[in-house]
Amino acid sequence: MKILEISKNKKQYMELLFLADEQEDMIDKYINRGTMYILEDNGVKAECVVTDEGNGILEIKNIATNPKFQGMGYGKSLIDFVANKYKNKFSILQVGTGDSPATIGFYIKCGFSHSHIIKNFFTDNYNHPIYEEGVKLVDMIYLRRVL
Repeated sequence: MKILEISKNKKQYMELLFLADEQEDMIDKYINRGTMYILEDNGVKAECVVTDEGNGILEIKNIATNPKFQGMGYGKSLIDFVANKYKNKFSILQVGTGDSPATIGFYIKCGFSHSHIIKNFFTDNYNHPIYEEGVKLVDMIYLRRVL
């Protein structure tokens, strides 16, 4: 297994990016200002895009694992890689996600805790309803991990 930084042609990984963010114009808001990593293990298994949000905060804007390989530790490996790589440059690693028990549970297992909520984020910023685990997403739930 190896993790590589991708600096060119990031959109070649759109299939994975769409797993975590299904609207291209939303991805366009962070993909070029963010740093992208892919995890390879006999092929690309997962990706992650992080951005500097200022004030010592690094944000995971997009993280996704190919559905065939979910539950195998690839997402956690990417989070641990990012946390270790940036621990001397940032003090907080944060992520915003929908109010989905499985997703929030994953982040809690990765050392994150609840931070804050942005009301109506999904209904205000997406041109169609977003559903996860059969639930319509409305608010963005932010979680943080101290680096």
